Amino acid sequence: MKSPAKKKWVDLFILYLPMVVIMIFILFPFYWTLVTAFKREADIFKTPIQYLPSPATLNNFAVAWKNVGFSIFFRNSFIVSIISVVIIVCCSVLIGYALNRFKFRGKTAFMLLMLSTQFIPQAMLIIPLFIIYKNLNLINNFGSLVFTYATFQIPFNAIVMRGFVDNIPFELEEAAMVDGCGRLKAVFYTVLPILLPGLIATGAFAFIGCWNEFLCALMFINSKALFTIPVGLNYMQGQFDINYGALAAGSIIALIPPILIFGYVQKYLVQGLSAGSVKG
Repeated sequence: MKSPAKKKWVDLFILYLPMVVIMIFILFPFYWTLVTAFKREADIFKTPIQYLPSPATLNNFAVAWKNVGFSIFFRNSFIVSIISVVIIVCCSVLIGYALNRFKFRGKTAFMLLMLSTQFIPQAMLIIPLFIIYKNLNLINNFGSLVFTYATFQIPFNAIVMRGFVDNIPFELEEAAMVDGCGRLKAVFYTVLPILLPGLIATGAFAFIGCWNEFLCALMFINSKALFTIPVGLNYMQGQFDINYGALAAGSIIALIPPILIFGYVQKYLVQGLSAGSVKG
């Protein structure tokens, strides 16, 4: 039997040390982006390397927000993401509820078909979607992004929502219907309040997916006034010159909404993700 001291050292080298190395590897790029955002342009490539900005400056954030137009990119991403999330969550709830509560022929095949859409590479659909949106006059329009994001994300989120609904006893809806509620009203008053953690978890992940999407936004939007944040960051990389300070500042600005969202809904995320793993 191992002594407590020996077991402590074994845990340190086998468990904690690899975790620390992996976390440093993951977090260092974020740290370096943050440091670069507060450096003066002349200090970014200065030798020896400065691991802390000295002196620190906010000029890069001002350049990114005003001169480059990051305020417009931020607004565009927020509009597209919010509209897409509302559609994704509403459709996912309805589809997930139907898949869980109703029995119909071909339900299993329908679920497998929905999941199989997640194996299709997004890049393979760009040309067909571009032709469709061009014929519908949706190129250089937020509608193309909203339709695309909703279409890509609804199948998976609907299957996830089905697992959340499965943990809500049907007897609650039956009791509401006995009291005079219709099916839709019973769902609204009994299922949705209990489903709140799942709704928030689904909405948060859908928002991040829409906020970070680059390929479709690059292909379907060609006006700078309609660029989203990922395309705006790509736009900041010039042919002969790159303002690394402003680019880093723009990246930090792009990180703020996801960090705030996950910080606020963290407890709901834990409840929502654990709800689908335990039958209660």
